[in-house]
Amino acid sequence: MNIPHLLRRSACGAALLTTLAAPAVVLAQQQQPDGTVRQPDVSLRHEVEHAIDQGLAWLRTQQRPEGFWSNPDFPALTALVLTAYEGDPSVKDRSLAAQPEGVRHGYDWLLTCAKPDGGIYNKGLTNYNTAICVTALFAAHEARFEPALAAGRRFVAKGQNHLAGDPADGGFGYDPGSGKADLSNTVYALEALYHTRALAAKPEGKPAPEQDLDWQAAVGFLQRCQNLPEYNKEPWASDDAANKGGFVYFPGRSTAGMTDLGNGKQALRSYGTMTYAGLLSFVYADLKHDDPRVTAAYDWLRVNYSVEENPGMGQSGLYYHFNLMAKALTAYGVGDIGLKDGKKANWREEVAKKLIDLQNKDGFWQNNASGRWFEKDPVLATAYSLIALELIDRGL
Repeated sequence: MNIPHLLRRSACGAALLTTLAAPAVVLAQQQQPDGTVRQPDVSLRHEVEHAIDQGLAWLRTQQRPEGFWSNPDFPALTALVLTAYEGDPSVKDRSLAAQPEGVRHGYDWLLTCAKPDGGIYNKGLTNYNTAICVTALFAAHEARFEPALAAGRRFVAKGQNHLAGDPADGGFGYDPGSGKADLSNTVYALEALYHTRALAAKPEGKPAPEQDLDWQAAVGFLQRCQNLPEYNKEPWASDDAANKGGFVYFPGRSTAGMTDLGNGKQALRSYGTMTYAGLLSFVYADLKHDDPRVTAAYDWLRVNYSVEENPGMGQSGLYYHFNLMAKALTAYGVGDIGLKDGKKANWREEVAKKLIDLQNKDGFWQNNASGRWFEKDPVLATAYSLIALELIDRGL
């Protein structure tokens, strides 16, 4: 894989990159990346932006005097909130100085979590926290953050597993050196490294080895999380109709469990959040739309499309599902999704309406149906929802 080529901004990846911290632009017509042209939905945009305003207003009431949100042990929670503030479509001046005092205070607190090794964390989950914090610092586009960004990027890159012959090779876990890897931590790491890739380039355009990762090994790990025997030689990989192309949590384990295929055979069940994470990761790794791994992932998502649940997991991880869905489909560059029954779904409109319906009257979101993955924490669920709505808002 050609690393300098990866440092170029792809058309798909640029769409997500520019929406991390950019004001909304109202157009007479909206041409979607897939060529779809539609009139802008001004009414829905107003509803979405009202929901965003309410969500951000509620978050202002939740900030602790020290500057953090929810739990100081995990600065990623504060970083997700800050990323949501940076995506606020009502803000025209993108400088940090123009942000509310609470946002500036939040960033100041985040910097106090930076460690001498470059990581940004407090109590464990060092890769996870650092990767999400790096993305939040990047979203601020603040020159004084560059040293912390560069150090954080090096820390994340060094956290990649180099375990030749092991299924975890090329991936990322919660902490470096654990020998473990999963797709959720890997997509956060790739997101941070993708957005900050310019920091890895020396003047001659070649990446500094200590600041970049082995992208080819990362793609290898992604393959080993996908139900696609053509590329995944792990014995559990299946091409049965229900699972082909979808992703699991890590090689050999699906949080969605197993499927009995008959004749003594079983398959690890593909499910929504990890398949969106897989598709998004492929975009970050610059795989093209016609790559069989990409098309298989998108086909699984198309066939299993839902805004009522996290496909394969029900209500568990619902808000993470919406968050990854908005990121992946924005980065992939799709307007309408062609469903298995031949109809098309305007995913932006459907996700937006669903999130508006789920918003509490006080402005927050919370997963009352399932406490898995901390989604009963309204700060986390609200940050997930706001980032999704902000991405959607720019495509309406």
